[in-house]
Amino acid sequence: MENKDLWNKYNSRKLNELNKLNDSYREFLSNCKTERECVDFFVDEAIKDGYVELSEAIKSGKKLKAGDKIYAVNMNKSIVMVKLGKKPLEEGVNILGAHIDSPRMDIKSNPLYEDGGIAYLDTHYYGGIKKYQWVTLPLAIHGVVCKKDGTTVIVNIGEEADDPVFFISDLLIHLSAKQMEKKASVVIEGEDLDVVIGSRPIADTKKKSAKDDEDKEEKEAVKKGVLKLLKDYYDMDEEDFLSAELEVVPAGRAYDAGIDRSMIMGYGHDDRVCSYPSFRAIMDTSAVERTAVCILTDKEEIGSVGATGMTSLFFENVMAEIVALATGKESQLTLRRMLSNSRMLSSDVNAGFDPKFASSFDKKNTSYLGKGMVLCKFTGSRGKSGSNDANAEYLAFLRKTFDDDDVQYQLAELGKVDLGGGGTIAYILAKYGMNVIDCGVAVLNMHAPFEVVSKADVYETYRGYVSFLKSV
Repeated sequence: MENKDLWNKYNSRKLNELNKLNDSYREFLSNCKTERECVDFFVDEAIKDGYVELSEAIKSGKKLKAGDKIYAVNMNKSIVMVKLGKKPLEEGVNILGAHIDSPRMDIKSNPLYEDGGIAYLDTHYYGGIKKYQWVTLPLAIHGVVCKKDGTTVIVNIGEEADDPVFFISDLLIHLSAKQMEKKASVVIEGEDLDVVIGSRPIADTKKKSAKDDEDKEEKEAVKKGVLKLLKDYYDMDEEDFLSAELEVVPAGRAYDAGIDRSMIMGYGHDDRVCSYPSFRAIMDTSAVERTAVCILTDKEEIGSVGATGMTSLFFENVMAEIVALATGKESQLTLRRMLSNSRMLSSDVNAGFDPKFASSFDKKNTSYLGKGMVLCKFTGSRGKSGSNDANAEYLAFLRKTFDDDDVQYQLAELGKVDLGGGGTIAYILAKYGMNVIDCGVAVLNMHAPFEVVSKADVYETYRGYVSFLKSV
């Protein structure tokens, strides 16, 4: 089966909708580069739209009814949004689930050091990356520093026009004969991904009492200069790195790509290109028959582990509270029935076909830019290891749902069978017995500092998510 190109099917009204959605998405992608920044954005928008925080709903004791809108945040890194529908919760809910973490580098707990007159921050990369792609790029630092007095300092350096940026150095080509003989996986080692943060020594006016002390002070003069700046700007001491969460990400805004402006190039499409349309879909869907739920979670890139990942009980706990507020009673049986009767789109990206690396794809079973939302029946690797495999009945239901609303979709696998594969949060929700399938946007350069998507696919995926939330 051949999927038609989307661009020629859109009339002027849909093109205007497409451009408006993608302009807002590009802005979101430019400004929200960490989980915390994403959650802050979602919460601000949800409150404007009338969503009430779960803890406040519990305090009020008011019984939830159709049309009520609730949100809950987990450690500022994940969020669940619920829009109550007309049907009883026990009959199941429609769930959109995506993740808001992306591959990056995290600054270590004891990171600052000086060597050869240059000050560095030591990092530990997060998620699957090709390490050589991250050198010589302008980088920014985003995150928080939590101090012992209870205050939290927000850090965001490298995004404004007059901000400094940071970088990881690489060996010049003239001296790299041995380096170029290495495998790509070790051309740059993980421990070499240290970020250059400064090179200017601080002037020390103190009288030096001993030569050893003088030598030490001279060697650490650049580091001291960095620490003075951190103190001046953020009232931050070196020990405060111990309770900081600082992420190193590519600096700069997302771009329109291509002379025809048909694509968006930016950091973090995986998986914000699915989380943003998921968020917009639940915000833009008015009255629903089945309760609509949007999960935007953390830690997918490292296995969905930890308190803020999908494997935690946060989502289940939130839905238990929703059941209690909507039914007036605490019932584990109602919760279990609701979860098992639910449907989910595990909203995650797929590998877009790249003609320059065509041998890695099965052309008949791959996703193409500009051909619509991608349904991936199963992920995993090789012999479907670690996958969630959606059943035929659920696929038939989704085909009818999307066809009825004229949503264009394509079915794809993640590359050739023996070349690898990938995973999402689908298998975690499937443990409740609900129907789950992976569904999202085709991406070029996946997990690179700058990824690429088609604007048409972003729009069509958003339309598909709205169609799904309205389904009965």
